[in-house]
Amino acid sequence: MESKLVGLGIETFKIALMLALPGLLTGMFLGLAVSIFQATTQINEMTLSFIPKIIGVVVVIILTMPWMLNEMTDFAKNIFNMIPNFVQ
Repeated sequence: MESKLVGLGIETFKIALMLALPGLLTGMFLGLAVSIFQATTQINEMTLSFIPKIIGVVVVIILTMPWMLNEMTDFAKNIFNMIPNFVQ
């Protein structure tokens, strides 16, 4: 019983990381690109670093939304199918 719960917890963390990864990677790479641009041009505007990251992350989330929704519904179905195994 405990091993099933531990496995479920590990699977939950994997799904959470997998769903967060596209947005996090986009923000990281856009932040790096903007930082390099700011360092080369010596433009130190605070909003210049936030706006491209926000737009990029929103675009990536919109593009990956069908995949994310599919992953979340599959995970939820698996959780509901596992309920009889936990209630004994």
